[in-house]
Amino acid sequence: MRRKPRLVTPVDRGRGRSRHGRGYRSSVTGPDLAPIITRAEAFDRIVGDTAHYLLGLWPDELHGVVFQVADMPTDPTLPESMPRWRVDHAERRVTVFRIPVERVTRSPEKDDVDRRIIVETAVFRAVAELIDKDPWDLAPDRYRHW
Repeated sequence: MRRKPRLVTPVDRGRGRSRHGRGYRSSVTGPDLAPIITRAEAFDRIVGDTAHYLLGLWPDELHGVVFQVADMPTDPTLPESMPRWRVDHAERRVTVFRIPVERVTRSPEKDDVDRRIIVETAVFRAVAELIDKDPWDLAPDRYRHW
């Protein structure tokens, strides 16, 4: 079975680095359990899954689009509000910023489904901006069960 290609280009977050001269960190779970998935890795997966879903729906419009995840925007000329994504029409690139998207809602009841919907919404809105469509028109049957 062929693996599907990676759609998201993650930014190196320095995992396993040496902190305070103590040497490299080992896995918290040890060798007997599966490794823990960090919030950043879960975010990358959700963005990749959503991008893959949208590519299946809009193959012609999204052909050659690069999806990228970054922790925070690094542009020194930020607007007054913190951007949650950046769309580059010339390079056909969508960059989703993890920390602003994760902090959109501050509800203490957030569970995994709520977090997934927040991330998917950001990707849908960024792609809609890229191809000049309404986000609800990208996948009209996606949330029809609610």
